[in-house]
Amino acid sequence: MAKHLITGGGGFLGSHLTDALLAQGHEVTGIDNFVSSQPENIAHLKGHSGYKFVEHDLTRGIPAEIATRKFDRIWHLASPASPVGYVQHQVTTLKINSTAAMEMLELAEKCGARIFVASTSECYGDPSEHPQRETYWGHVNPIGMRSMYDEAKRFLEAATMAYHRERKVDTRIVRIFNTYGPRLKMNDGRVVVAFITQALRNEPLTVQGDGSQTRSLCYVDDEIRGFMELMESDYHLPVNIGNPDECTMLELADEIRQLIGSKSPILHTPLPPDDPKQRCPDISLAKKLLKWEPAMPRKEGLKRTIEFYRKQLAVA
Repeated sequence: MAKHLITGGGGFLGSHLTDALLAQGHEVTGIDNFVSSQPENIAHLKGHSGYKFVEHDLTRGIPAEIATRKFDRIWHLASPASPVGYVQHQVTTLKINSTAAMEMLELAEKCGARIFVASTSECYGDPSEHPQRETYWGHVNPIGMRSMYDEAKRFLEAATMAYHRERKVDTRIVRIFNTYGPRLKMNDGRVVVAFITQALRNEPLTVQGDGSQTRSLCYVDDEIRGFMELMESDYHLPVNIGNPDECTMLELADEIRQLIGSKSPILHTPLPPDDPKQRCPDISLAKKLLKWEPAMPRKEGLKRTIEFYRKQLAVA
């Protein structure tokens, strides 16, 4: 049994990771201030003997009850992760991925923990390479409407590598591609949940631009499995964890309408600034290094996600 600390523990990925670690018998401490997550994600863990939760804003420093404890594994997942979240909380997004991240790296150094940091495919920006390999340096607008997230995550990677190289901190870096599944906030703007909730309400499905832009969608269980494999590997450079099964936004909208049986029309809206035209991971490294690749077919993953939000809307 290892002692794990998860920042962003009340979030979409943090809560699923918590469940997976507790199922293996580990002890988990979560920390979150719910700026972009929700308490409902971890409500089922109340009273669990292996779980502790601390509500705290890490941009104000690490609380004493965390700083004085020893952990074996630290997972720094805290950050708004959707355009709605990081545009609304721009300074917080910058701080949680810079100063707060460096404090977590300091904590890992202090207690001899291995630390896993969550970076993003947004580091590639609007890519000129397709699919994106870890060796691609990206095409990012440093002052654009997504820059508070893109550039903060690029800084996070640089800080992590600096602590690894200079101070010998045991680090892992994941670049997360689009992930979906239960527990995403309904109003956070991510496309799968937006389409599902609109279709369930028989509202127009808002497709940005002409809908030809692509995304590669990974079901959350596959993503978390990849996280855990990477954490226990001996590799320190960034690794893409995502699903290379690419689809256009119009294809996704049609698929969700068919699965729900919705008659929702398509409503085209303006394309946001700096929105990537294509997003697809090259996962050759993950396959070779971790023996990992996604297993959940998109149709089945969407069915599970639809049922979750159907229940959510029924009690709303």
